[in-house]
Amino acid sequence: MDRRTVLKGILVGSAVAGSQNVIAARNSSALGASTESDTSLDVKDYLTKIKNFNTHFEDDIILTGHRLEVLKSVTQRLIRVRSIVGHANFCLLSFDHALLYARRYSAVGAFPREEIAFLEEVFYTNATDYGFFGSKVTTNITSKIGKREIKKIPYTGNYLFRGPSMDLYNKIRRDIGKSIVLTSGVRGIVKQTYLFLSKAVRSNGNLSMASRSLAPPGHSFHGNGDFDVGKVGYGYRNFTEDFSYTKEFKRLEELGYIRIRYHEKNPFGVRFEPWHVKVSS
Repeated sequence: MDRRTVLKGILVGSAVAGSQNVIAARNSSALGASTESDTSLDVKDYLTKIKNFNTHFEDDIILTGHRLEVLKSVTQRLIRVRSIVGHANFCLLSFDHALLYARRYSAVGAFPREEIAFLEEVFYTNATDYGFFGSKVTTNITSKIGKREIKKIPYTGNYLFRGPSMDLYNKIRRDIGKSIVLTSGVRGIVKQTYLFLSKAVRSNGNLSMASRSLAPPGHSFHGNGDFDVGKVGYGYRNFTEDFSYTKEFKRLEELGYIRIRYHEKNPFGVRFEPWHVKVSS
C-alpha cells in the first residue's frame, strides 16, 4: 500500500463524523513500511497544503516556458468561446462543440493541434500527480450534457439537473428563503476545464495549486448533480470560508442540508468548501 493510500485512510477516518465522506480508516497493520512519525509528517504536510491552498509548495507541478505560454493561450481562447456562446451556455458546452465554435468564428480562432493536445493531456492526466485524490466521475473528454436532463434557474445564469438536485434546491429555498441563491450549478467538461486552467494561469502555471482550489476536469461532481449556494449580495465571499459564518450557512447546517464534500480535513486534496452542496454519491 503506498503512502498516498495510507494518508487518505487516516484523513477520512479522522473526518467529521456526520460527513457523508466518512469511510473506515485503514487499521495500523495497513501502514506497512511507513513509520508512525513518517505518516504524521505526511498528514501534517497534507493538511498544511489544503489549508494554505494558495501557497506555492516545493513539490507542486508548475508549468514554465513554452508550456506556460500554451496554458495562457488556450485559456484565452476558451474565454473567447465563452464570449460567443454566453455564460449560461458555456456551462453546458461540450468539448466537440467548443472546437466547432472556435473554427466557425474568426473572433475565436480554431484551436491549434498543440492546444487540443494540451487540453487532452490535462483531462487524461492522473489527477493524483497534481495532489488531487477525488474520483474521476466523467471519464470521456467528449461527454455531453443532455438538454432534457437540466433546467435553467431564473435570475442565476445557471442550470440544475432535474430530479434530486432540483428538488433539493427548491426545498432549500422554501425553508431558508430568498436570501439563499444558486451560485453555480451544472458544469460541463469545457467549463470545469476553463475554471481549472484559469486558476492555474493566476497561479503562474501551478497546476497543483489549481487542484487545491477546485477539482480538475472530469473530477467535478457539478457534472452529475452537486451545486453551490450562497448568500444574496455576498459576491465573491460566497466562494470563501466567510460563507461558513453567515446565518444562511448556519441555517443550512441546522436543517441538515449541508453534507460537505470538501470539509476541513477532506481526503481529496481540496480546500474547505462550505458552499458546496453534495447531491451525488
